[in-house]
Amino acid sequence: MTNRLFDASTAPAAVPEADARGPWRYLWWLARIRPWPLVLSALLGTVWMLPLALIPLVIGHAIDEAGQGAGQAGLYGWSLLALGLGILQALAGAGLIQAAVGAEAHALSYTHRVLLRHVVRLGATLRGKARNGDVAASAAADVESIGNAFEVVGRTVGAVIAAVLVAVALTATSPLLGLAVLIGVPAAVLGIGPLLRPLQERDEAQREQMGIATAQAGDIVAGLRILRGIGGEAGFAERFRRTSQQVRRAGESAGRMEAWLQAAGVFLPGLVTVGIVWFGARLALSGTITAGELVAFYGASAFLTLPVSTATEAAETLSLARVAAARICALLRLTPETAQPGNPEPLPRGALTLADPDTGITAEAGRLTVVTAHADRTGDLAGRLTRSGGSGGTSAVLLGGVPLDRVDLTELRSQVLRSGPADTLFSGTVREELTAGAARTREALDRALFAADATDVIDALPGGLDAHLDEGGRSLSGGQRQRLVLARALLAAPEVLILEDPTASVDAHTEARIVERVAALRAGRTTVVFSDSPLWRGVADHEVRLDPDGVPSSPDRAAGVPS
Repeated sequence: MTNRLFDASTAPAAVPEADARGPWRYLWWLARIRPWPLVLSALLGTVWMLPLALIPLVIGHAIDEAGQGAGQAGLYGWSLLALGLGILQALAGAGLIQAAVGAEAHALSYTHRVLLRHVVRLGATLRGKARNGDVAASAAADVESIGNAFEVVGRTVGAVIAAVLVAVALTATSPLLGLAVLIGVPAAVLGIGPLLRPLQERDEAQREQMGIATAQAGDIVAGLRILRGIGGEAGFAERFRRTSQQVRRAGESAGRMEAWLQAAGVFLPGLVTVGIVWFGARLALSGTITAGELVAFYGASAFLTLPVSTATEAAETLSLARVAAARICALLRLTPETAQPGNPEPLPRGALTLADPDTGITAEAGRLTVVTAHADRTGDLAGRLTRSGGSGGTSAVLLGGVPLDRVDLTELRSQVLRSGPADTLFSGTVREELTAGAARTREALDRALFAADATDVIDALPGGLDAHLDEGGRSLSGGQRQRLVLARALLAAPEVLILEDPTASVDAHTEARIVERVAALRAGRTTVVFSDSPLWRGVADHEVRLDPDGVPSSPDRAAGVPS
């Protein structure tokens, strides 16, 4: 059933830049988008809290009238009033839960959506600007902290209004006791303030350690097979154990401060209650106030512990929400290196020539070009030719005669595909993984698998193309994963295909088959292969050799012509 207080379809795509600069501005932006759940929860929180404040005063009046011999009619009237207040409180409490959960769901879902949309927009840029664990920790812990802050708003507003009402009522009854309440309750709340800053600092430290631990855990899981192969499993396990102990110590430090905060939230209002009751008892003994007024003062002062504890909870929750919002704003302030051009130029139809005068790389339209470069430079060069991975200086690169930074990003991604060792396999069936949800014929699928020499990989899987792959293809060997990644790139059939060491994890015999088949399959389309393998150079139409600085060490040559 759809929650009327929250409609995820209205979530915006991005946070205004000004509101992403600070945590409080972000929280205010989030509240402005859909204020009605917060407004409704504040109203219901007030209606829920007021009967709790009024019932002690009603009971005190009932006792006074009974002591003055007003008869049972008056006593019944006050009793019915107390019953009515109880029913009103129950109904308002039920509505408050719904409204508070709606406000929490609003904050959770909007923040999740905005965060994940921004992560997708960052693309490969995110890898170089944030740790792997930052996004996971924000999506898991930070979003929940922001939701908790929105949930507590209604009760906090109700607590403040009820506390003010009780203070006014007690002041009207006894100015001395009312003054004691007006001084004692704010003092109790302010006494909690010095604990908030240390709690916030320790929570920030814990959050930082959690991000580091999450990133380390992800790296270890992703490279577990390699770690076992080189005998490094125990070393990395010890490293993660030390990191987890740092997280534990940071959590214990934050927990101790939170415990002090909770203790202060009980002790300080309790101290105010004891003082007010003692003072009221002295006034009752001296005849200044009646017995009913003493009961009313006691009940009201006991009630005041609830607003103070609610204020304590709100202060703690908002402090944690501020830390969480600051982390999310740090991610939202990241900008993608690849930006959409203002006035994009269309690409010509047909085979495309890819040329970079600065590096000397030229891939003729419809030809296979092999680039031999230093391994450390391969990723930067491939990113430069595809305008991905945060590579700058792409204005000199021409695709079909059009500067690469003038091409519409959607059109660029549909025409140019980069495939390399950083590519991963996602969980799902092999068919879904290879086709990426696009409509592909069985013939096209078979041709791509044959060219990547991955037919035997499919045959070895129970279920074939319908077999389920684990995240990252952990059940496959390195060579099997690389061949499936290559088959996926070939099946996409882009006009320009950039391959980075596509056969680095296979044996020489398999590589020879892949080289011949890929060259045949890609005939008539532009293909660039970064590899120092002589097998790839043997089938190349052109070859470019670059020194470690990315400068051509020899002129381009046609295949078969000595350099």
